[in-house]
Amino acid sequence: MPQRVSVAEYLDGPESLARRELIFGLVREPPAPRFGHQTVLTRLAALLDAHVRERALGRVCVAPVDVVLDREAALVVQPDLVFIAADRLALADDRIWGAPDLVVEVLSPGTARRDRTTKLAWYERYGVRECWLVDPQEWSVSVVDLAPGRARRRIYAGNRRMRSRVLPAWDLPAARMFA
Repeated sequence: MPQRVSVAEYLDGPESLARRELIFGLVREPPAPRFGHQTVLTRLAALLDAHVRERALGRVCVAPVDVVLDREAALVVQPDLVFIAADRLALADDRIWGAPDLVVEVLSPGTARRDRTTKLAWYERYGVRECWLVDPQEWSVSVVDLAPGRARRRIYAGNRRMRSRVLPAWDLPAARMFA
């Protein structure tokens, strides 16, 4: 039976580029993402980082980076990409201690179900404002507004221009994520 560890024990381990998460005290180490996943993530990270930098909105960071959603329950995740607004950058020092404003999950065949259900529920529960679920197979992006009482999903594909409550000036066709 796997041994449970605390957030402190998890974070005290050696620094690594390997993807790992701490799920209620149990370390989860999925395999590395596929090339197509990383290609889409790299493209989106470049577009999002340029948008955020041009407007001095905050910071964008690509996985692996630990996001400690619940220290007591030992829940640490590594979304594919996170954005933290400028007025909330105190959350980030060596790790991110709390809910980012935006998380992005690029769906893979092995993670899509978990990203759409379990992780999305955690993001909503712990105060993430918005989640983008990027589907490279469908060439679509689901933007999920996680504000209390809102929890609505908008799906963008092709030339439909994406809208974001967290990044109101974001105005790119969904297809740009996959070009």
